[in-house]
Amino acid sequence: MNTTAILVGLGPLLGWGLYPTIASKIGGKPVNQILGSTLGTLIFALVLAMIKGLALPSGAGLFFSVLSGIGWGTAQIITFYSFTLIGSSKAMPITTAFQLLGASLWGVFYLGDWPTATAKMIGFIALAVIILGAWMTVWSEKKTPENKSALTKAVVLLAVGEIGYWLYSAAPQQAKIDGMHAFLPQAIGMVLAAVVYAIMMTVKGKERSPFVEAVSYKQIFSGFFFAFAALTYLISAQPDMNGLATGFILSQTSVVLATLTGIWFLGQKKTSKEMVVTVCGLVLILGAAAVTVML
Repeated sequence: MNTTAILVGLGPLLGWGLYPTIASKIGGKPVNQILGSTLGTLIFALVLAMIKGLALPSGAGLFFSVLSGIGWGTAQIITFYSFTLIGSSKAMPITTAFQLLGASLWGVFYLGDWPTATAKMIGFIALAVIILGAWMTVWSEKKTPENKSALTKAVVLLAVGEIGYWLYSAAPQQAKIDGMHAFLPQAIGMVLAAVVYAIMMTVKGKERSPFVEAVSYKQIFSGFFFAFAALTYLISAQPDMNGLATGFILSQTSVVLATLTGIWFLGQKKTSKEMVVTVCGLVLILGAAAVTVML
């Protein structure tokens, strides 16, 4: 492992760490955020494909890659909506915890990870620690019925959204397509999910269509951050760079930046005690994530 590999591996720290904060700062409704950010991802993916000379896959590779993008797009719509309920600084640790749980359980029950009884015991303890860490990040000194209701609703929604994030990771594995070639069709799937959602909101709503709102296209900028993170993660996970396990751990550091920038720049205030508990929770999530991929 070298310095260049580490720097590339920390790309998701900046990309995925700043993406939710930038999207929230630019503003708009969840439909504006998903429409613009997926268009930004598609633009990034098209430029990369032209530079690298990457052909669009066909057959199962194309189908499962597009499907994985639809899964991500659907999950991200839910995540953006959860921001309106509890803020990104609380939603991001929760969704990260669910993604870690989903990825680990998928690995155990389908891919045969953690083959020994000892590995399974340590792994499930680590998953329990992840849940504890997520709970600590949303702990509040002053609880109100309204806050409790919003948190409960957000947790349920984010748990459902995990299905989409799981599909984003698992679908390309079914076609055994590498991440670099899956990147463009995934972006196409993301845009499809966003466009369908935007059409639904246009037909259903009485407000202006998101297709003609300027804020939707301002969100393209946030999409560049997501795409940058996804690309650097694909490079980082290569065997001659950091490898899948270390690359995954490095990518999860993004939850720290996403949580803290949400607090610092979006006015999602916490008391001193809440801040200490939140930081401890983030440390637990990252530490337990490291354990799950090292088993």
